[in-house]
Amino acid sequence: MTVKKGETVVLAGTKKGLFVLHSRDRRSWRTEGPYFEGLPVMHAVSDGRMLYAATQNEHWGPAVARSGSWGARWLKPHGAPAYAKGSGLSVEKVWNLALDESGALYAGVELAGVFVSRDGGKSFEGLDGFNAFPDRSAWTPGGGGLCLHTILPYPGDPARMVVAASAVGIFGTNDAGRSWRTLNGGIAAPWLPQKRTEEHMVGTCPHKIVRDAKDPAWLYMQNHGGVYKRRRGDDKWTPIMKGLPGPFGFPMAAHPHEKGTVYTVPLEADSNRVTPGGAMAVYRTRDAGKSWQRLAKGLPQKNAWHTVLREGMATDAHDRAGVYVGTTTGQLYASRDEGGTWSTLHETLPPILSVSTAISR
Repeated sequence: MTVKKGETVVLAGTKKGLFVLHSRDRRSWRTEGPYFEGLPVMHAVSDGRMLYAATQNEHWGPAVARSGSWGARWLKPHGAPAYAKGSGLSVEKVWNLALDESGALYAGVELAGVFVSRDGGKSFEGLDGFNAFPDRSAWTPGGGGLCLHTILPYPGDPARMVVAASAVGIFGTNDAGRSWRTLNGGIAAPWLPQKRTEEHMVGTCPHKIVRDAKDPAWLYMQNHGGVYKRRRGDDKWTPIMKGLPGPFGFPMAAHPHEKGTVYTVPLEADSNRVTPGGAMAVYRTRDAGKSWQRLAKGLPQKNAWHTVLREGMATDAHDRAGVYVGTTTGQLYASRDEGGTWSTLHETLPPILSVSTAISR
């Protein structure tokens, strides 16, 4: 396989391996893979040179694999995220990978924890301020497990970070992970014994959080029961659901360079996790959630009972951003005009667990 410099790369992690799609013009695509045939690839990321993939093996357990050739060759893992012996905790899956500006690689795991590699994925160390969080024994799992699925470093300030775990809540640090505070104020959580909106509570169920690429002080969240935004320094999240067909969904993706612009794919409800009315659509706000636009040109509008998981949507870094959405029935949709029109990149992949993008360097 030859991925040329400057090509757009889409990484599709599926239940049966990793697929690498690449294109010079975002019109004609080549598909490589699957890599790690038969194994779930929970998430994959790349800085444009090195590719990292979170794999899951029922016998050998989770691993973070590395490739400097877009999958043509894989480097043997030296180590995977692991809790210290005697902690009473184990790493069952690696759910999420994230790179920061320095090249550090973060891994979010189940049972909920955060690990970091500063040597290109060769070894990992835990952020013990989070991993030994007081009263974590009372945390309860969501339907997918007790997973830490979102890691958001703060551009320009390596000491700041926000993470999210299901079904626990959102946490922030200002001191490089030595201490953490909860960021759950204002979130509806009707399943809790009483109606609570306190900042310090746990038991909310964030599905995905993204950071505004233009103004990183702003966060946008799809929660189990609603869509929210929050600015750094606020004491609670603000609902921004007006204009959406419903409050439930999993994915969110931020525009790469347009302030206040994010995408989501609403689903019918917690009890029926499919696209409303069997019509596939992506929703976009360009005014930080004051209004939403339904984007469906080129997407199937009949008998498209799709489910899109929390990592199932991504944007690329082009001036006119591309948007990519993968479903659990194996369809991979793409737009190269910021969601205005859509085409199908793939119709028959295994169930898609994650979608991410890179520009080859």
